[in-house]
Amino acid sequence: MAEEQKFDLIVVGGGPGGYVAAIRAAQLKMKVAVVEAKHLGGICLNWGCIPTKALLRSSEINHLLHNMGEFGFSADNVKFDLDKIVKRSRAVSKQLASGVAHLLKKNKVTVFDGYGKLAGQGKLEVTKDGKPVATLAAKNIILATGARPRQIPGIEVDGKLIWSYFEAMVPEKMPKSMLVIGSGAIGVEFASFYRNLGVDVTIVEMLDRILPVEDAEISGLARKAFEKQGMKIFTAATVKGVQKGADNVTVTVEAGGKEQKITVDRVISAVGIVGNVENIGLEGTKVKVDRTHIVVDGFGQTGEPGVYAIGDVAGPPWLAHKASHEGVICVEKIAGLHPHPLDTGNIPGCTYARPQVASVGMTEAKAKESGREIRVGRFPFIGNGKAIALGEPEGLIKTIFDAKTGELLGAHMIGAEVTEMIQGFVVARTLETTEAELMHTVFPHPTVSEAMHESVLDAYGQVIHF
Repeated sequence: MAEEQKFDLIVVGGGPGGYVAAIRAAQLKMKVAVVEAKHLGGICLNWGCIPTKALLRSSEINHLLHNMGEFGFSADNVKFDLDKIVKRSRAVSKQLASGVAHLLKKNKVTVFDGYGKLAGQGKLEVTKDGKPVATLAAKNIILATGARPRQIPGIEVDGKLIWSYFEAMVPEKMPKSMLVIGSGAIGVEFASFYRNLGVDVTIVEMLDRILPVEDAEISGLARKAFEKQGMKIFTAATVKGVQKGADNVTVTVEAGGKEQKITVDRVISAVGIVGNVENIGLEGTKVKVDRTHIVVDGFGQTGEPGVYAIGDVAGPPWLAHKASHEGVICVEKIAGLHPHPLDTGNIPGCTYARPQVASVGMTEAKAKESGREIRVGRFPFIGNGKAIALGEPEGLIKTIFDAKTGELLGAHMIGAEVTEMIQGFVVARTLETTEAELMHTVFPHPTVSEAMHESVLDAYGQVIHF
């Protein structure tokens, strides 16, 4: 074994939490190492956030091309090349992954190719293919090992007929029919991608509505939109079993006390994730694991001195932007600065389906449960000039305020480009803005963002255009 190499900070995992933490630490003059066994940029950049958006962009274009008559165009024999769609997605991912490598090099972060495992206080062993790579030492170690798709007993992913998001992103041929188990952001995005490319899509959700973390009203509108596109949706439903054929799967679904068999070409399992807590040396430490996720405080500190955890392995919400922000907070705390602990109520959630869904803060139900008296404002896209001009008149902005203080408790959106607009309300919540500041903010015309303003006005009986 080579001589022990000493650092100020070691980060295990080079995803959006790990590499951002490493760069921030380097900015604070720390000597930093990142240990990554597979891909810099992590699942998000290589197999999640970024390449799925490239796929969804292609599917949106396919939808537009098949509806171009609405915009005054005509064309014959419009078709897509699946191989090129997948290759473009992979190229986008590769470009950004190489960018992460450049950023780490620019910030003088040492990258080790291998798996990291705690080996005593302040020690980390790095191995690859069962062989030792390096022994590292640091006063502080951040675990950013991420998560992987959850497997359902009896419906395990086989990579051929039953897919996880890995296989769903690189199909060799387009299935004619598909069943998606789970209707969180991942499940809904893949359902939208494949439906927009002409696949017959069925969604099965165990809870009573799709997109269950979203506001119930928004979930209902999303369901209507997806069903209008031709998706079949079963809620309060369970998959009782699957029977594999040579090139199809028959799925037994129970809903409303009745069982039915649905035969499809492929199944996508999108039922959540499991934290990567195995084989990283947690045994014998004071690190606590709860339901596959490492327990941390508001700064990423575990029960073991000098060991921190951030990102998906440290629990929900399982979002790349949450991981990155946690990484910065964690490093600044280690450096002796005074960062604010992460407020998960100010973390936006986005689903990039067609239509898009975005939200921040409390749902209407949660706001009521909190015992507050609330005011709720709504503004539909049909009242917004830019949305109509874009050919996107279906959508809604919903805002929820504390009636006594004017605090913006939550904002919920469905419609075109709402994932870009939600940040306005995120900034408002972070700045502890009240309805008065939002009402006096001038929104540019014509933009879809004007619907945000009108929703606030509606909560206080002052809506203008509806």
